Amino acid sequence: MDTRVEDSYPTRITGEPVAFDRPDPTVWGAESDGPVDAAALASHDARGFHVIEGLLSPAEVQAYWQDLVRLSSDEALKSDERVITEKSSGEVRSIFDMHKISALIAELVRDPRILDRAKQILGSEVYLHQSRVNYMPGFKGAGFYWHSDFETWHAEDGMPKPRAVSCSIALTDNYPFNGGLMVMPGSQRTFVPCVGKTPEENYKSSLKEQEFGVPNRREVTKLAAECGIEQFTGQAGSALWFDSNIMHGSGNNITPYPRSNIFLVFNSVENTLGDPYGAAAPRPEFIAARDFTPVTR
Repeated sequence: MDTRVEDSYPTRITGEPVAFDRPDPTVWGAESDGPVDAAALASHDARGFHVIEGLLSPAEVQAYWQDLVRLSSDEALKSDERVITEKSSGEVRSIFDMHKISALIAELVRDPRILDRAKQILGSEVYLHQSRVNYMPGFKGAGFYWHSDFETWHAEDGMPKPRAVSCSIALTDNYPFNGGLMVMPGSQRTFVPCVGKTPEENYKSSLKEQEFGVPNRREVTKLAAECGIEQFTGQAGSALWFDSNIMHGSGNNITPYPRSNIFLVFNSVENTLGDPYGAAAPRPEFIAARDFTPVTR
């Protein structure tokens, strides 16, 4: 049985893509629903993101960092499908399903500093769509090309609407020169369809280097001219909250300074996944959870 709702965001098309205004809101809740004040909520609504300085204390950052160093050095774990390695060097690039691998991150998902903010932005109870840690080692960390997360989650996971929000927590200092995340403020209000049929088991290559589900250069150039580009920088422990449809990417890290972050994606329980809109089969559970149980403290 087809479990998809009406497709408001057609993508993975043939022919020339035409970007269009998003019909859904960025912020679904109100100031009274959580810890984000009216000004920050309005900024997130307009720009598609906001930053929290010092979300984690230095002691917390150290604890998470030690846990991630342990996991990235675990030889047994490297054979796990949830561990993604760099295409060129073979070093660990990402580890998915972190809330099931790390007890510390399982606790972090339920931390009111994070959970209450996610519920407020999405205006509902939430479940964890995805958790991972990204490693970008010094000298040879590969970047991520411009993309909208929602485009992939819609096409390959069956997420109906962009009613999801991501929290990226820095575990290392983010400088302007070590591959920090770049975002286009306000671009979340524009959906950019992508061209091309999704290959079978596309995730096996796309998590190393994305080739399908990326916008063409014309649309990226147009959005950059309209929105500009800003970069997330700050000390370890700071957090970037950003909308699922915002255009973002990062460059390679050729500096000696590594960049690592914890990445948590919350989706509304009113926006659960159905059949993929642009792929033959859904991606595995460790990339796109289909346990829609609300996260509770």
